[in-house]
Amino acid sequence: MMVQHAARFAAFFLFMFAAPLAAQDVTLTSPDGTVEVSGTLLGFDGDFYRLQTIYGELTIDGTGVNCTGPACPDLQNYVAKLSISGSATIGEVLMPALIEGFALRRGYSVERVRVDATHFTYMLRNRADQTLLGEFAFRITNTDTGFADLLADDADIVMALREIRLTENRRASESALGDLTGPNRSRVLALDAMVPITAPGNPVDSISPAQLARVFAGRVTNWTQLGGPDAPISVHLRDSKSGLSQAVQDRLMAPAGLVLDNTIVRHTTNKALTEAVTNDPFAIGISSYSETANADVLVLTGTCGFSLRAGRVTIKTEDYPLTAPMFLYIPARRLPKLAREFLTFTRSPSAQIVIRRAGFVDQAPEELSINQQGDRFANAISLIGTEINLSEVKRLVKVLSPMKRLSTSFRFRAGSSALDAQSLSNVQQLARAIETGEYDERSIKFVGFSDGQGPANGNQRISMQRARAVLAAVKQAAETVSLDDLDISVDAFGETLPMACDDSAWGRQVNRRVEVWVH
Repeated sequence: MMVQHAARFAAFFLFMFAAPLAAQDVTLTSPDGTVEVSGTLLGFDGDFYRLQTIYGELTIDGTGVNCTGPACPDLQNYVAKLSISGSATIGEVLMPALIEGFALRRGYSVERVRVDATHFTYMLRNRADQTLLGEFAFRITNTDTGFADLLADDADIVMALREIRLTENRRASESALGDLTGPNRSRVLALDAMVPITAPGNPVDSISPAQLARVFAGRVTNWTQLGGPDAPISVHLRDSKSGLSQAVQDRLMAPAGLVLDNTIVRHTTNKALTEAVTNDPFAIGISSYSETANADVLVLTGTCGFSLRAGRVTIKTEDYPLTAPMFLYIPARRLPKLAREFLTFTRSPSAQIVIRRAGFVDQAPEELSINQQGDRFANAISLIGTEINLSEVKRLVKVLSPMKRLSTSFRFRAGSSALDAQSLSNVQQLARAIETGEYDERSIKFVGFSDGQGPANGNQRISMQRARAVLAAVKQAAETVSLDDLDISVDAFGETLPMACDDSAWGRQVNRRVEVWVH
């Protein structure tokens, strides 16, 4: 009702300031003919018209107007249309798998129609009578192009392998698309990671993030500098406009104060990248975890001896430092009902199964017993007496032994108390699980940890503040239930359980975290 009043007010405003318009493609008229709005039809979601007029962009309730003009939709046989542009990694495999899973779940038939090398459309039909219900059109290029298409009004949704840039978000706000960093404007569709790869048989099996950054900056050029043979290193990466390449610059190079070397061999697809590295015994590349093919994946290490291997669980928990969330960016505009239903499906348990079967890391929470934390406790024990207090390790074991750790974890942006993108998505996921009663009969404990920089007492205090901040965020997101009625608590152990070495920005960021334990 409120929206209807707003629409009528907008129409009344235009009527009061009406002026002769050049011929445009639609005219919306009130039933009594006294109010008329003309403009270019930008979209129709089955309920609301979105028009570009001389007064700006307007959204008008379709139930109170008649539409005339060549662009008016067929209300009797309405077809929901959605345009999606961006990352080929997401668009070529993951999104098609989700659309087909959604269609199967809803009882629709689905047909993929190839237009050209970068465009295809999914046609969704009623299985009973083959009535066309929706057309989901894809443009498969890269993250940069996806955001450019959104800003040009050529796309409704962006598929991205990186977070939106400040300049892109500013232009989006100026284009009435809203703040794309705000709540519900982006979502993590699935998880991936950036992993260093080499050819099978290369004797180097591990590398530190600092070494990796120096290799890709052109500072380390021979395998002997990494403990390998005396041979020059051939460095490979995706093209500069790909989300993967930009994520490497943001997540790996920037913390080291380095930039990517201009002699890196670039590739237009992940497949071409992994094939080139696999066929060159002296090559190294950074690929998506989901597309390593036959290449060897290097373990990330540090000077303190800790190692971190990319895997489904370590990517979910962000214990692996170079995670790469796969984003959908959705502007502040109404999408067709069918599109909204599809987006709701992408967060369902059924969708998580589809995501995993497609070769990506899903977001379904997993429970890990304390017995599965062996490497982490070994790290803590190795530092007892130097950096970690034995009594605090004993307290940690006593508190957490009866519980299980959720793979849902929370980490923070570099140099900030703000949650990172994957953690913001985790807030929503955990809040929805609590709202549906998944943890009604269980105890939940938010447990804070810190890096080892500074005095232990200060780190203990900071880690407790982080645990309380995450709990507050989940409380705010769980709108339909009061968390005060549940058995939820916070605790903190400071620097007691390090995940990585504290000698680098990557390690410290991994160590600063809030975990969720349940019983």
